[in-house]
Amino acid sequence: MNSNNFADRVARSGVAFGTSGARGLVADMTDELCYAYASAFLQTVARGASTLVLGHDLRPSSPRMAAACAAAAAAHGARVIYAGALPTPALAYYAAQLRVPALVITGSHIPFDRNGIKFYRADGEISKADEQAMLAATVELPTSLGLAALPEPDAQVAQAYVQRYTQFFGSQALAGMRVAVYEHSSVGRDIIGQILQALGAQVLPLGRTDVFVPIDTEAVRPEDIAQARAWAAEHRFDAILSTDGDADRPLLGDERGQWLRGDVVGILCAQFLRAQVVVTPVSSNTALEKSGAFAQVLRTRIGSPYVIAGMDTALAAQAQNAALQAGPVVGFEANGGFLLASDVMQHGRQLAALPTRDAVLPMLALLSLARQRGCQLSDLSVDLPKRFTASDRLQAFATDKSRTLIQNLLADVVQMAATLAPGAGAVAEVDQTDGLRVTFANQDIVHLRPSGNAPELRCYAESATEAAAKALCDDCLARIGQL
Repeated sequence: MNSNNFADRVARSGVAFGTSGARGLVADMTDELCYAYASAFLQTVARGASTLVLGHDLRPSSPRMAAACAAAAAAHGARVIYAGALPTPALAYYAAQLRVPALVITGSHIPFDRNGIKFYRADGEISKADEQAMLAATVELPTSLGLAALPEPDAQVAQAYVQRYTQFFGSQALAGMRVAVYEHSSVGRDIIGQILQALGAQVLPLGRTDVFVPIDTEAVRPEDIAQARAWAAEHRFDAILSTDGDADRPLLGDERGQWLRGDVVGILCAQFLRAQVVVTPVSSNTALEKSGAFAQVLRTRIGSPYVIAGMDTALAAQAQNAALQAGPVVGFEANGGFLLASDVMQHGRQLAALPTRDAVLPMLALLSLARQRGCQLSDLSVDLPKRFTASDRLQAFATDKSRTLIQNLLADVVQMAATLAPGAGAVAEVDQTDGLRVTFANQDIVHLRPSGNAPELRCYAESATEAAAKALCDDCLARIGQL
């Protein structure tokens, strides 16, 4: 066997940790590299683990990557519970119930030529400190991996995820509702339909494909916007639901086929759960604070590890100060992924904490909220402050180029205004929590940030109307693309 410094191997591969796990080109995610990542995890973060939950999404490259990770687990003496193709939160939930670590092979929403690995300790997602511990490891690779065929999936993993929601919401929670599921290549396409049916809904499956579709819930493709509206006119449903590739980020559409913004979904889900503390990245809609619905709002950098760290801080504060109201602590991201730090009790039923991004909880919460209020999904946000967000990205935009652009704008406030929002007035506030977020005199907001997962520059915009927010985002990216 050959000993290798893991950090050097990672640097040579071009596969690196991003905002959520390790990501890279499929061509670079070799059997040896996947084995090395799993080995580094098992000898540092999950040291001594006797059991590992393992699953993956529907990308063609994912099963082989999973087999390489299973080989590493065998070398470390860990029994593998193979879950097959299931949503990331389903795998994380089952592992948390068993108090064992988990690995999920998924590239989430990123392009088809990429993939990744997500890592879970027995108590939840790994931290940035855990990533550094892995990078400091020395891995030993066998001269031949000899990958074994993956076994039949353990059905208990999926069953536990379905029961999580049926036991909390109840078998008649969605009775009488007609819900479309835009299935595409989401790994959650089957289990989401099962959950909806178990809650009494009539399910209409649409758009299943064997070709991987990189759905990004923060930058919905024009064809998906048009398709949802066409389906709404044709099928007359109460809602249309979908997710990204690994089903930890929801895409919810109303009865008109209008997709809801993920940060609005997060606010409404937090209201349904009667949250006291909400943690969210700096890029999320400021209607969260302006609504006055929550005792405390904490803002973080973008990425679930930062949201989780913020939720841990809030939980610690509740534990140390009896004067604080110990209501639910939750988190969400602008992509709609919802994290639950506290157990929630409603109507004598308990929903256990799941501090990782989940798509199903916000879906069911908003459908249930519409039932409670006796309204349509499109009416749920009527009472929220009139702040609207839009986001998009420039693809094939190198990270170094993004960083140089931001530094140049910081050095020239006049150029900053001219590039980001020339019609919004003077720069009123600059926030560098994560990238460059600028508030202007008219309260418009433009936020530029290099993606942590791919060579892309993301733009988040906020304004007083939906059309203004979209124009703000589109025009900013158009100007940058011409630089």
